[in-house]
Amino acid sequence: MNEPDSLTGWADLAYSSRHMVFEHCAEAIALLDPFTDHFGDLNIAACKLLGYPRQELLALPVSKLFGHQLADLIVFTQAVMDKGRGWTDDLSCNIKTGERIELEISATTLQVKNSPQLILVMREASQQKYQQDQAHTERTMRGGLIEWRNILNLFQESERDNQLLLSSVGDGIYAIDSEGLATFVNPAGARMLGWEVKDMIGKNIHRIHHHSHEDGSHYPVEQCPIYKAVHDGVVHEGRQEVFWRRDGSFFPVEFTSTPVISDGRIAGAVVVFRDITERRSTETQLQTALDELKNLKQRLEDQNAYLQEEIHIEHNFREIVGQSAPILKIIKQIDVVAPTDASVLINGESGTGKELIARAIHQASRRSAHPLIRVNCAAIPTELFESEFFGHIRGAFTGAVRDRVGRFELADGGTLFLDEIGEIPLELQSKLLRVLQEGQFERVGEERTRKVDVRIIAATNRDLRQEVGAKHFREDLYFRLNVFPIQSPALRDRPMDIAPLAAHFLKQVGKRLNMPGRRLRNSDIERLQHYSWPGNIRELQNVIERALITSTGADLNLDLPDEPKVAPKASQSTLPEQGFLTEDQMRELERNNIHAALKAANGKLFGKGGAAELLGVKPTTLASRLKRLDILHD
Repeated sequence: MNEPDSLTGWADLAYSSRHMVFEHCAEAIALLDPFTDHFGDLNIAACKLLGYPRQELLALPVSKLFGHQLADLIVFTQAVMDKGRGWTDDLSCNIKTGERIELEISATTLQVKNSPQLILVMREASQQKYQQDQAHTERTMRGGLIEWRNILNLFQESERDNQLLLSSVGDGIYAIDSEGLATFVNPAGARMLGWEVKDMIGKNIHRIHHHSHEDGSHYPVEQCPIYKAVHDGVVHEGRQEVFWRRDGSFFPVEFTSTPVISDGRIAGAVVVFRDITERRSTETQLQTALDELKNLKQRLEDQNAYLQEEIHIEHNFREIVGQSAPILKIIKQIDVVAPTDASVLINGESGTGKELIARAIHQASRRSAHPLIRVNCAAIPTELFESEFFGHIRGAFTGAVRDRVGRFELADGGTLFLDEIGEIPLELQSKLLRVLQEGQFERVGEERTRKVDVRIIAATNRDLRQEVGAKHFREDLYFRLNVFPIQSPALRDRPMDIAPLAAHFLKQVGKRLNMPGRRLRNSDIERLQHYSWPGNIRELQNVIERALITSTGADLNLDLPDEPKVAPKASQSTLPEQGFLTEDQMRELERNNIHAALKAANGKLFGKGGAAELLGVKPTTLASRLKRLDILHD
């Protein structure tokens, strides 16, 4: 009667033991029912790993924990059910804190009440890696201790074995006992110190080679790092010390002093040292070379700065060639306005050198170390105006495949030269006015407001005052630009400058074309001075270059267009009775002049012999004038 009770008791005890093992196992273990999407049971480690109480995990769908990888979980569980076991490190789980941890899972199948269940053993991948690293570290340390013991055994062997092992080593090696007396010296060490091995054994090593510093001062034995290893059992190094030879000379060394432990006590130390004379010499030579290179670099930079200053002094305003009254007036105006940040408006016909004046102002200003950025306003399509001036961000419009810095940002701290400012469409002038007034703008497609510090120099070949009156140019923008006006004179108004300009271009272009030795005759100068120069200085430069190309000897072959000579200034007889031309009359005169140039060029607009060259204007300027004057050209 008692036997069944006894068996029942043993069964209960066995079940209780198994449950205790399951419950308190260090590994996270869970029983998964793949058909109900719930855990059947979890041990303490699994609850701790997942961060939930057991009852909450039992009620929680497994798919909530692995929802982001549900397909991968289904594939894994199906493979385990087919094969009976499986392993993966590709799954991650969302724990209660909201974090996602990488898991390594081993799984086996188990039949519970004729229903297949899965037993999951889960490990956090980072913890598993940490434990592996710890184990590897411990193995390495044990291996290192074993290796060190093997080395100690070598030193505890006979002198013959030590000689066989260490005599071929190039570095100096010796061993000392706890009293600092030499017990072993290899041949290389004795040779470097100038001693015989037999004369060093049993001697105090410190007194033999380490008794003084490099300057000859006493080196107390209690401060010697070699002997400290004998007392504190710590490896000591020396890098900026010297060893003394027997003959009284010394050499720089690097050394390590490693304590030798035997039966739990410090038995002595092993010292390895190296003569670094050659390396020190190389380092000294390298440092000397680096110092010389640094000095040379500084000298070159100083020379470069000096030369730049010389160039600046020599050529400041020298690109503006001439000594006529209008040119001297411009140079005085540049001297006055350059040191300020005032806006400058340069008026003048095309080809009179307005850009040279702008460059001279920039070079003489406090902004000369920063860039001078030039923008040809006539060449910017209306739809790209904002992008060109203010930049854009990637994706702001079709074709904006990357961020782009605008001209205002490029000129930050420097000067922005707005050439042909009169060509900016009226609807875009307000956007330009805002950045001129506030120093702020936004890139196209960007909400961030950027600030810039830019000085504005504008140039135009139009009469902007008339353009304002005709409502083609904003009055507020005009007054913003016209703080300090400068008039760039036409070449026909400064005939005395034609000869020096021609000589300047002859030298400049001759050097570029590698055609030295050409000269201008007096008859050439007279022809140049009697020509009207509708294209101004740019036309003069083209005439000189063409003459150089076509000349066959030292004399130039000047080829001036055979057009009717235009008087330097319109005489009173050519004007209407009222003595002036209206805006419509001016436009008609300009239209007739362009038609005449097109006819002379046989309809050719650009290139050599084209209308743009005959008029002495840029192709873009001629194109904008054709558009403005509604001149159709086939």
